[in-house]
Amino acid sequence: MEPAIAGSLLVATIVISAAVGLALGALAGAADGVGMNVIRYLDLVVLAIALPVFLIFGFPMLGYLVGAVAWLAQRALQLWAERKAQAASDDPKKSVGILAGSIIGRGWLVALTIFAVGLNNNDAGLAAAVLVIALFTVYFTVNMILRPIENASKEASL
Repeated sequence: MEPAIAGSLLVATIVISAAVGLALGALAGAADGVGMNVIRYLDLVVLAIALPVFLIFGFPMLGYLVGAVAWLAQRALQLWAERKAQAASDDPKKSVGILAGSIIGRGWLVALTIFAVGLNNNDAGLAAAVLVIALFTVYFTVNMILRPIENASKEASL
């Protein structure tokens, strides 16, 4: 995959995800409920949207598969770590340690997975890397937008 095509794929994915996010945000309306859950997991919506993009433009499906599996694995580990940290909420050091270790470990998991596929097939490695960068961009942006909304909602319920 040429760098110009990879860049175009990244931009297209971000634009599509932003449009979907705005539409879902308009539908959500409240700080809780189904709409907010869809927005919270918008990165997974983008992952689903990326599949037809890969198929239509002929990008390496190995790259999609590796990127998708790595992303889904790290998201599953994140949910597990958040539950473990919440269960250990009586000990702040343990809770922070669980979350910090999870962040570092998940980053390494994704990076080494992309690196491994890239050693075998450069195009697939590039496709997986671009996909994960797009997914991370959406995930990070959504979290930065939702965090103040969710915190305000929690404070109002107290």
